[in-house]
Amino acid sequence: MTAPLPYLKMNGLGNDFVVLDARDKKIALSRQEVIGISDRAKGIGCDQLIIIENDGTQGVDVFMRIYNAEGGEVDACGNATRCIAALVGGETGKDAVTIRTNAGIIATRIDGDLVTADMGVPRFAWDQIPLAEPFADTTGIELQVGPIDAPVLHTPSVVNVGNPHAIFWVDDLEAHDLAKFGPMLENHPLFPERANITIAQVLSDESIRVKVWERGAGLTLACGTAACATAVAAARKGLTGRKVTIELPGGPLDIEWRASDDRILMTGPWALDGEGVVPAALLGENAA
Repeated sequence: MTAPLPYLKMNGLGNDFVVLDARDKKIALSRQEVIGISDRAKGIGCDQLIIIENDGTQGVDVFMRIYNAEGGEVDACGNATRCIAALVGGETGKDAVTIRTNAGIIATRIDGDLVTADMGVPRFAWDQIPLAEPFADTTGIELQVGPIDAPVLHTPSVVNVGNPHAIFWVDDLEAHDLAKFGPMLENHPLFPERANITIAQVLSDESIRVKVWERGAGLTLACGTAACATAVAAARKGLTGRKVTIELPGGPLDIEWRASDDRILMTGPWALDGEGVVPAALLGENAA
């Protein structure tokens, strides 16, 4: 018999998570179990499933394991980082929580409903993103959608901020159907680890509107790493300054690409939506 498995439901700007706590009991889910829990029709439903684990690293509060809704493990999730920081901060009374992910150690600062996460230093080299072939300039690479002489989308900026990202710059966000192009671009041969795909419309030196097709999750209301990637890419191209508000469908995130050390600071809200127990029908023996 599978033991009861409690969960929390959390979100950052509508980017939602099922959070499982493995600090007292090991939780090992199969790919199919992750898919089943994440399924919005038959499961609990989420963009990502998060497992909190103990971490023996000095100065680190918890380890955060991240699975996309399609069942694959990924390295980073900015919105989930802020949610878990708030959760651990509430447990411990700390206003600064340190979280380790597969992408590295992330320091956070908690101020009520807002959490700032230090998302680290972006990587721009083609083999760090990674791309399948060399590009000397990753502020805009050769990739397009549509006819050669009149492409619909073209010349994306690419960057790794824990996950690979491609950002296409557009004049009108609503003129493009990202749900149509997203799956093809995510799985384009140029991205050996697939990629998160963003379309971005620069509104001013301090504001950008975006829509995001998230690798392994599809269209999302918000994606923290995509917001970071867009802000950095815009600053590199001279489209904005280093402090910018990224307007996502779920709401705004404030991003600062700090000039002193090139680290990305992301600030935004978090929310606890509820709690429950994962239905036994969604679990196999791995979760016992």
